[in-house]
Amino acid sequence: MLTATNGFILFLLISLIIYYAVPQKWQWIVLLAISWGYYIRTDALAALFLLFSTVTAYACAFFTEKTIQKAEDKKEGKRTARKILIAGMLLEFAVLAVLKYSGFVLFNINKLFKAGISVPELLLPIGISYYTFQTVGYLLDVYWGRTEAEKNFLRFSLFVSFFPQLAQGPIGRHKTLSPQLSAGHAFSFDNIRCGLERILWGLFKKMLLSDWAAVFTQAVFGNPDQYSGAIIIGLLLYTVQLYGSFSGGIDVALGIGTMFGIRLDENFRQPFFATSLSDFWTRWHITLGTWMKDYVMYPLTLSRFMNRLGKKCRRLFGKKKGRLIPICISNLIVFFIVGIWHGPTWGNIGWGLYNGVIIAFSSFFASSYLTAKEKLHINDKAAWYRFFMMFRTFVIIHISWLFDCASSPGEAFKLLGYSVTRFAPAELLTISSGKQGTAYTPYALLTIGIGCLLLLAVSILKEKGKRIPDIMGSLPLPAEFALCMILLICIPLFSPMATVRGFIYAQF
Repeated sequence: MLTATNGFILFLLISLIIYYAVPQKWQWIVLLAISWGYYIRTDALAALFLLFSTVTAYACAFFTEKTIQKAEDKKEGKRTARKILIAGMLLEFAVLAVLKYSGFVLFNINKLFKAGISVPELLLPIGISYYTFQTVGYLLDVYWGRTEAEKNFLRFSLFVSFFPQLAQGPIGRHKTLSPQLSAGHAFSFDNIRCGLERILWGLFKKMLLSDWAAVFTQAVFGNPDQYSGAIIIGLLLYTVQLYGSFSGGIDVALGIGTMFGIRLDENFRQPFFATSLSDFWTRWHITLGTWMKDYVMYPLTLSRFMNRLGKKCRRLFGKKKGRLIPICISNLIVFFIVGIWHGPTWGNIGWGLYNGVIIAFSSFFASSYLTAKEKLHINDKAAWYRFFMMFRTFVIIHISWLFDCASSPGEAFKLLGYSVTRFAPAELLTISSGKQGTAYTPYALLTIGIGCLLLLAVSILKEKGKRIPDIMGSLPLPAEFALCMILLICIPLFSPMATVRGFIYAQF
């Protein structure tokens, strides 16, 4: 069930009516029924994996907490609890690994050793990467004492399955999300208004920007030799496609949550205003980045192995550089995992390592950069320098997209070669972008251009600390209604309606 379909709109409307019609103390049960009904209707067989993940996390967290609380010997209790935690995490990740990565592993074994092993086509449940990370984060939070284990299985099931965030995030934390889901919420016109506006804005980014950009990126990167002169423009359009789809989908999820009175975590914060790659990753897919930082980066950096390695590195390279080496290695491991998380392909692995190497390299030489800036008398706060850093980061990010767009790391380097040796943007005009073969290319590119300018204006306002809901709410009601109606009319009128495209990140 796509969030851009009439069926989903009707489903959401009926769900809201029932939700606010029942007494507040029963609203969480309505949400639970709605969420499971949504998932079963979308993928009935995959619901079994969601149930397995929920039961596993609930039971392991419950026994982990009980073991720690009841143990007379706290150290022994902690060791036993750690075994339960590890068992739970292994079960959660094992399902994800088998369903998502076994085909990739077997394919490469066959390719390398000519083993002739049959590669089965396995079901990949919608949102499995998201709810697996959410449940594993919950298990670790219970073990570390950051949150209490949920005693009510149905309430915990709602935390795992809340339907707006199930397909593509954001990845929630039990301590902040679960109390909201369990609480009653009175009907609020402001919540409905803000939620609808957020949904419309998300659909605008998805259906007008992302879907039109996809027409060109599929043509360019589907046949890069034919459109070799359009690689740079294709990368720019891929950014529009990816950001429009993912951030648009998050806007829809957050808008739906707001309509139910629930505040989900923001997942984007003007990422293309970032002044470094590490800054970019604090602005893009924020909940995945914070998950990696809290549950992988910090534990790995503080582990015994890294402590021992750090001591050796400090003896060999000095205190300053030696202290940074374990952090750099942790960064490489984290971004390798991030790459794998995005999908079982060598391109995703290359993309992850590319990001990890640059961030590790930047961390290691940070003091050298600072010294160079001081010698050159560069003012960090100067507008020209900030623009330069933003442009440099923008280029680095777009090189990384090559690993997304190419079929292999080798193909990515070939595309990089095309981008610096060939430039013929007029090749885009030969791409048929209309319905039933009719050429609408100039109209499509103009639509993307105008949409990007509008997106840029909104992003500048948000970067300056302006809240768009406050700006919209300050308008007279007729003017606010008119703007929403214009957006509502323009989305289906100017979008490429030949096909209904899903949200890109829902496939992860």
